[in-house]
Amino acid sequence: MEASYDDALARLFAHEGGYSHHPSDPGGPTKYGITLADYAAFKRRKVTAADVKAMPLADAKAIYRNKYWSALRCSELPAGLDYALFDYGVNSGIGRAARVLRRLLALPDSSAAVNDAVIAAVATRDSAALVAALCDERLRFLKSLRTWPVFGKGWGRRVAEVRAAALAMARGAAAAAPKASTKGKGAVPPAQPVRQVAAPLAAAGSTVALIDPSLIAAHPVETALIAFAVLVIAAAVIVLLRRRRVIRQQQPMPGTVSLPIVTASA
Repeated sequence: MEASYDDALARLFAHEGGYSHHPSDPGGPTKYGITLADYAAFKRRKVTAADVKAMPLADAKAIYRNKYWSALRCSELPAGLDYALFDYGVNSGIGRAARVLRRLLALPDSSAAVNDAVIAAVATRDSAALVAALCDERLRFLKSLRTWPVFGKGWGRRVAEVRAAALAMARGAAAAAPKASTKGKGAVPPAQPVRQVAAPLAAAGSTVALIDPSLIAAHPVETALIAFAVLVIAAAVIVLLRRRRVIRQQQPMPGTVSLPIVTASA
C-alpha cells in the first residue's frame, strides 16, 4: 500500500548502506543498493564506478520508486507484503521476486508481471502467510548461491529483519528498525569470469599467430577461417554462460508451494 512506501524505503536504505564495491558482489559497484547497470539506465548513458560513488540520494529514490516499487505494484499490495516483495526485488531482482509471488499464488511463472491477476489473487490469500512464504523462499534461494559463504551472515540477518518487520506491518503493529547494513546482491553470480573462459580461446588465437608466416601466406583462407572460428566459439561460450545465469536466477526453489485461498467465514 502507498502508505508503506516511506517506511519501506527507509528500511531499505538502512540495509543497503552507502557505497560498496566488493569483488564477490555480482552487482559490482553499488551505492544505496543501486548498481552500475541500474544507474546507467537511469542516466541513459554509460557510467563509471566514480559516478555511482557520487550518486545523489535523490537519484536512488527515483530509481527505487519507478523501477522497483511501482514496477512491482507495491502500492496495491497489503501492508507488509508490499515491503517484503520490494526488498526481495531490490536485492535479487524484480523478475525473481515477482515470479516467486506468482508461484505462491498458483499463477504461471512464465511471466514476471505483477498484473491484475496477481493483485486479485493476493486478495484471496492471507497476507501474513504470503510474507512468511516469500521470506522462506528468499532465504532458500540465497543459501543456494555460491556467494552465501561471503554474504550469508548479512543476508540471513536481513531476511529475518524484513520478515519480522513485514509481519508487524501486516498486523498494523510497530516494527523494529534494521540493525545494520548488508552487502552483496542476492543474485546468481557469473558462472565463470569471462577472462577465464576467454583465456584458452585467446591461447588458441596466439597459436594461430605463431604459425610460420609463409604457411599463413600459402593458406590465407584457411587461416582466416580458423581465426573466425575462434571468435565465434568465444562469443557462443559467453552467450551460453549468460543465458545459463539468467535461467538459474529465475528457477524455482524446491519446497515452494502455492498458498490456499482463504474463504471468508459466514
